[in-house]
Formats: sequence, C-alpha cells, structure tokens
Amino acid sequence: MDIDAAKRDFDECGFAILRGFMDANEINAVNNELTRYIAEALPNLPETAAFYEDKDDPTTLVRLQGMCDYDAFFHDLYYGERMLELGSLFMDGAIRGKNMQWFNKLPLLGKETPPHQDGFYFMLEPNEALTMWLAQDTVDEENGCVRYLPGSHREDMRPHQRTDILGFSQGIRGYSAEDRRREVPVCAEPGDLLVHHSLTVHRADANPSPRPRRALGLVYFAERAQEDADRAELYRQQLYAEWEKEGKI
Repeated sequence: MDIDAAKRDFDECGFAILRGFMDANEINAVNNELTRYIAEALPNLPETAAFYEDKDDPTTLVRLQGMCDYDAFFHDLYYGERMLELGSLFMDGAIRGKNMQWFNKLPLLGKETPPHQDGFYFMLEPNEALTMWLAQDTVDEENGCVRYLPGSHREDMRPHQRTDILGFSQGIRGYSAEDRRREVPVCAEPGDLLVHHSLTVHRADANPSPRPRRALGLVYFAERAQEDADRAELYRQQLYAEWEKEGKI
C-alpha cells in the first residue's frame, strides 16, 4: 500500500485505491460488528438510521446512517487516528467528521447508483470533502463496482435532478455516452479502501448477481469548508418525509 502514490492519484484523478488497507482479521471484525449492530443496536435507533426497500421486510435493508453516532465500535473506527490522518493527508489539511454510512447493494435486487457528485448534497463552500469507501465483499463489474470519471473533481458541479433511487435522491442530468466511455471501473477485495473527492463524478451498476456487495462509507469535510447547515437540514427533512411516506424508513 503506497500512500504517496495514492495521494498523487487522488490529486490527479479525484480518486485513489488503497489495496489491503485492512487485513483479513480487521475486515472480519468489521463485518462481525456490523452484524451485531444490526441485530442489537438498530432496533433501538431512530427510524432515520436505516433505509429499506420494503420497511416491512428487514432483509431489504439497504442503507445505514450515522453509525458513528450510535455505537462505540464504529465511533472509534470513524474518529480513530488512522482515518483522520489519512483524510487530512488527502484533503491537505484538517478535516471534521460528518457521517458514517453503510451501503448494501442487495444480491439480485440491488439497484443502480445514479451518476452523482457527493458534494451536491453537502452544500459546502468551498466544496472540499471526501468519502472513504471500505469494501466488505469482493466487488467487481458483476455485482456493481464503483465507476469513477477521472479528473471530474477539477470541473464544476454538474446539474443534478431528482431520482427514485433510495439513498441517492439526486443524479446528474444529461450524463452522456462519452461520460460512460471515460469511466474507470474499480474492483475491490474485502479490506480495500477507495477514497474520492466530493466533486468526483461516480456511479455503480445494479447487482443482478447472487453475491452481496457491502461497503462502509466514511464522509469527512475539510475544516476550511463552510456548510450551509440550515439549507442542508431543510433538504434532509423534506427528503426523509418523502421516504417515510413511501415506506422506506
């Protein structure tokens, strides 16, 4: 794992891959703690801590939110020195925590992730943030690997529009065939860590395979970035109200 090479990739392309960031024992521990969290912690958490394709069917759990706020293991992982130092390196300065999520692209049922820029949701000025994406399973083109548009972090925020994909309420409008041609699919093994800038365009296909595709997402803002917190909270409340009506949370 070459951190300096990963930083160069991040600066140039807007994303980087750290192979073997966690070894087998570490990622197995994360997977076991996730199982515990879902079984023991989640039943006592607010409804907005989890999203389901069908709220009445717990096997359709597709997203967890704010895990670091509700559980000691995930709090320590998220705010640990290892992650904070790595994030500060990529952001060229201090960072602050925002959210720890879990993405579960269900076997046979997992929907596509529309092309988007994370920063569209963040409402930052300047829009400087990153997401660390920790693979828990083997992830490839068959079960919905992340596809990045290299260099897009140096471009402007693209126009977005509403989507009907749970957990990804906005997608890029007018995403072209040329955009798709330029994409770089990134396959990963358990314990690999993907890191991308908040302006980097990315997407993922659906998961028609019988295999799981699980990953943790750790979001951090650059300390120098100012958030329009009122506008972000208003959008969140409106969105959650819609999803609650649809039985997703």
